[in-house]
Formats: sequence, structure tokens, C-alpha cells
Amino acid sequence: MPDEPLPPHDRFEQAYASRPPWETGLPQPVFVRAADQITGSVLDAGCGTGENALLLAARGLTVTAFDFLKAPIRRAKEKAAQRKLGVRFLVMDAMDLGDFPETFDSVIDSGMFHVFPDNARTRYVDGLSCVVKPGGRLFLCCFSEREPGTHGPRRVTEAEIRNAFAVGWEVESITEARYDVRADCAALTFSAGGPFAWFSVIRKTP
Repeated sequence: MPDEPLPPHDRFEQAYASRPPWETGLPQPVFVRAADQITGSVLDAGCGTGENALLLAARGLTVTAFDFLKAPIRRAKEKAAQRKLGVRFLVMDAMDLGDFPETFDSVIDSGMFHVFPDNARTRYVDGLSCVVKPGGRLFLCCFSEREPGTHGPRRVTEAEIRNAFAVGWEVESITEARYDVRADCAALTFSAGGPFAWFSVIRKTP
């Protein structure tokens, strides 16, 4: 009998026991290119070891970032101390966003939206609506259905993004993008040039 898939927490915990494919040691290029659009107070949802959050903090933004595992948050805090950047890193579950007592001008999500099944995705979007200020923006990067095969996370269509944010949000743009992954991961079977992704800018309506 084949091994059953690990529950999500255990799967990510196992990935961070070494170095996950998405931890390149640099911010994702799509967020580097979008950095001028990301303004005000920022929440990085599912920050991993913090490269995107640290990019924005280095640009002078006030950044809070969270992940649900202790190991990447510990590493993110070490990086922040080494670079003398003041990011607030928290261990928190994205399913608890609805209880978070603060709101933000901008939220970034690099690779978390696509890990959720449909029911959890709905709860996550509901939580995002609680932490994004009216008129604030979500900057979302997720795997695209253009990425062939089944290796890696669930693929997401443009229509699924639009449907998820159909109420209380305005989808300002959805553009094609790529994820950077570690070049030294021989087992990866992603497209040359990195997995195909969608990069969306989504505004919370007043």
C-alpha cells in the first residue's frame, strides 16, 4: 500500500527540517518588481523565512509577517537581526486571521493561497477581509494551471481567483508570472525557468 500523504502541517514541517525548494535565499522576483506598488503597513501571510517581508522592510515599510511553523519564523528573526531590520515575525495559523486585532494597507501572499482546499480557501479569504483596510490591496502569487504535471501544490485558474474574491473585493489585475525555486533541487520537475504562476492585485472595496 502506498504511503498516505502527510497532513499539511507535517508536510511543511518536514520540508523546513532541511531547506524547501522555494527557499532560494532571495525574495521572489515578482514581489521585487511589484515593490513600488506595496505601500503603508504590510502583512506577509505565510512568510516562510521572511525574504519578501525583509525586502519590504528594507524599503522602509512597517511589516508584520507570520507563518504557522516555528522553524521558519526562528530563521526569519535571525535574518532580521543580522540585517538590522525591524520586522515583527509571528507564529500564527492563517485560519485565525479573522481574530487578528489589526488591519493593514497591504497584504502579500507568496504561495499560501494555493495550498488550501476549497473550504479552507473560503475561510482564508474571509480572514483576509478582516485584516485588509477598506481600499487596501492584496498582492497574491499562486501556482497557475499552466504549470504541467502534479508536482508541487494545487494549480489555480484565473477564474478560481476571480470567484474567490468576487464579493467585497475588486480584482484589479491578474498577470502571468513565474516562481523562483532552488536550482540545486535535482528532484524538481517544474518548467524550465520556474513554475508558472498568477500574480494578482486585488483591492478590498470600501
